[in-house]
This record gives sequence, structure tokens and C-alpha cells, in this order.
Amino acid sequence: MSKVSYYTAEGLKKLRDELNQLKDIERPKASQAIAEARDKGDLSENAEYDAAKDAQGLLELRISKLEETLANARLIDESQLDTSKVLIHSTVKIKNQTNGAQMTYKLVAQSEADLKTGKISVDSPIGKGLLGKSVGEVAEIEVPNGIMKFDVVEISRE
Repeated sequence: MSKVSYYTAEGLKKLRDELNQLKDIERPKASQAIAEARDKGDLSENAEYDAAKDAQGLLELRISKLEETLANARLIDESQLDTSKVLIHSTVKIKNQTNGAQMTYKLVAQSEADLKTGKISVDSPIGKGLLGKSVGEVAEIEVPNGIMKFDVVEISRE
């Protein structure tokens, strides 16, 4: 059983665009590569044919996974989010109790996560540790070298 994931309109559009790219452009290219390799002779000793078939298999797997993700995707209305506690699509400002460093993260679905833009997965250790917390609470997050404590400073839906 697949789990439901929540996405922004932007995140869903990216998934749909990728799926369309794979189906409309990459799939015909893979079929063409197989046809060209097949025309080169004996299939039992044709490494190019085997490589093309393998590439096609990986492509079809990716298409299948994207279709499944989209089937279980739900669009979230960010204007309706509760900002009293950390939820998916919350933007959270946290402060590291050890060194005083402040960070701001937006909690998103796994496929939308991008640390460079401050988007972390709700399935990541920090994401899991922050879910359900309110402003003023301490999130204790287990990391490989122990437990880090973060103060939840602010929750918004930017």
C-alpha cells in the first residue's frame, strides 16, 4: 500500500512535467535505440542491444514510480495550514541550542526536498523531529553523534 504525499502546486507540476518528458520524449528515444541495435545483427552477442533494453527497463521503472507517486499525491492548500504547530509545508525557524545558529526550513514531501533552497523532507531526521512541535518547544533530534536540541522560534506558511 502506497502512502499519500502532499505537494504544493509547483511540486505537482514538476512531477507531471518529468513524467510527460519521460513518456513523450525519452520512451520513443529508447524504442529507437533498441530498433537501431536490433538492426545490427545477432542479438545473442549484441551488447548495444542489451544496454538499450536495460536502459528501457530503467526508464519504464521510473515512469511507473512517477505514476504511482502522482496517483497518491494530494495538493495542499497552503493558505489553510495551521501555524500553531509544525506540519508538512510549514516554514520553521529553529535555533541550535549548542551553537546558537538559526536556520529556516520548509518541510516538504521527499521528492520536493532541496537543501539548497531550504526545503527538507518531512521524512528526514530533522523533519520528523520538528513535526507537531509548537513555538517555544524544543525538538530533540537524534544524529549519528548524539542528540541535537533545537528551539522552535517561529512557524509560518511562506
